Amino acid sequence: MADYHYREAQGTDGQAPLFLVFHGTGGDENQFFDLAGQLLPGARVVAPRGDLSEGGALRYFRRTGEGVYDMDDLRLRVGQMIAFVEARRAEGTARQVLGLGYSNGANILAAVQFAAPHLFDASVLMHPLIPFTPNEADFAGKRVLITAGQRDPIAPAAATQQLNDYFEANGAAARLFWHAGGHEIRQEELREAQAFLGAAR
Repeated sequence: MADYHYREAQGTDGQAPLFLVFHGTGGDENQFFDLAGQLLPGARVVAPRGDLSEGGALRYFRRTGEGVYDMDDLRLRVGQMIAFVEARRAEGTARQVLGLGYSNGANILAAVQFAAPHLFDASVLMHPLIPFTPNEADFAGKRVLITAGQRDPIAPAAATQQLNDYFEANGAAARLFWHAGGHEIRQEELREAQAFLGAAR
């Protein structure tokens, strides 16, 4: 199991939702930590730091080029992250486990869900790029929000739509929210994420 460095805020009680947040390339455990507390007040927030450096920029798994993933490394890192999340779950009795990730963080979160669909009750995937076809899985009872930019040069709209279709086809209650920009996070998608996560309170 990877010994991830992480930042944590305790929830208001032992059954508070467990909210894991995953940073983008070049971010760290602080990137979304404060935002997480604003999006889901009272939750136990856990923000793991990616343990791979790409030219000094932290990531969760290797790639060989833009949108070209080292699939062997991804499988290894997914297994490590599943173990990390399960260990955090075992520390309490959270009534729900939620995830939010942006860019590379959204990609590791999605890949963890493909491999362990039971792990997260709901997730927010912000500007993900999944350039491979995931295996079929059972997401019945799970909720997924994907947010994306219509002019995102990193995450093409067609790939984003395919990911949303994948979750829907495998039983998730999936929603896709677009803004008119690119790979940046905009206020309107944060409002959408807050409304989505609010159902977990």
